[in-house]
Amino acid sequence: MSLSKLNIAVMALCTGLIVANIYYAQPLLALISRDFNVSESNAGQVTFFTQIGYAMGLLLCVPLGDKLERRGQILVMTGLAVASLVAAALSVNIGMLKVTGFVIGFTSIVPQLILPLAASLSAPEKRGKVIGVIMSGLLIGILLSRTVSGIIGEHLGWRAMFWIAGALSFLMMAIMFFSFPKSKPAFTGSYGALMRSVLVLVKEQPLLREASAINACVFAVFGLFWTTSVFLLANPPYNFGSDIIGLMGLAAAAGALGAPLVGRIADKKNPRIAIGYGVTMILLSYVVFWIFRNSLTGIIAGIVLLDLGLQGVHVSNQTRIYSQLPEARNRMNTVFMTVSFIGTSLGSGIGLWVWDAAKWTGVCIAGLVMTCMAVLIYAFTYRKQAQLQL
Repeated sequence: MSLSKLNIAVMALCTGLIVANIYYAQPLLALISRDFNVSESNAGQVTFFTQIGYAMGLLLCVPLGDKLERRGQILVMTGLAVASLVAAALSVNIGMLKVTGFVIGFTSIVPQLILPLAASLSAPEKRGKVIGVIMSGLLIGILLSRTVSGIIGEHLGWRAMFWIAGALSFLMMAIMFFSFPKSKPAFTGSYGALMRSVLVLVKEQPLLREASAINACVFAVFGLFWTTSVFLLANPPYNFGSDIIGLMGLAAAAGALGAPLVGRIADKKNPRIAIGYGVTMILLSYVVFWIFRNSLTGIIAGIVLLDLGLQGVHVSNQTRIYSQLPEARNRMNTVFMTVSFIGTSLGSGIGLWVWDAAKWTGVCIAGLVMTCMAVLIYAFTYRKQAQLQL
């Protein structure tokens, strides 16, 4: 079965609305802090635990897409996500919300099951474009989730967002049930053998190691900004409410619209070119954040640069790994996305620490250091990887 434009659009929609579950809490941190009478950094740990949960779900559940029928696995995980969102809405203290945040992250791995399914059903010459379109849905979901969440939190309270997210996820489950094709698993061994084969892939695939390491650095920078920018904008000189803070996601969505273009570049040229441009834009974004910290226009310009850069790196790296070992796409994606979201988790955690220690200056320095790490990895592996036909 090949994918029609409608199939791709539905996959992009489902991917965006499910992945949004991980990010709804970010613009609500100030509201959650006040509601439970805890510090901002304590409330911020909700996003940290959610990211850790996502990384664990990627590691433990995504490889099963090579062993199990993918449509059925997608439906089960979405149902569990609905239950965890309802539990979050009913949280009675910050500890319960952290636990439910972990479970929300763990069960919201559905996009990373959809992407390998789409890649397996796409013609090789169109794979980058298809991945780019679905990644647009994913990243627009991530970024607009903050806008929607901020507005709803300001006017209806933070709990309302989790109730609405649960209803949306339930609706997506119904749509996926009727529209997603079934798949035939390629791996017939045990779960233990499946997980051991993941380690073998790490050992034997240098391209996978390089792509994952670069992605971890840029995802750390991404998590760093979006966790701490809430505190920057909630305090002087901005003093914004969660609704205005959430609108920053609209600026980031402009960057996400670049994903299909990046995918086309990856189909026609060496994807490393787009990766280099992307890392450079991320580096520039943190220079802008530092220089124009008191300018809303400057912050918005930095957000557009940050998310365009993230597109360039992520879509190109994902296209590269999907070009390797078709029978192991879920396991390759497991390594790639687990490492990436461990990076996001570390970025969020580091962000909370540097915010307490040095506020926005510390955040910008940390962002520049992490991006320079990505530059070093890219430069160190360039000569060797340039010899490969990617």
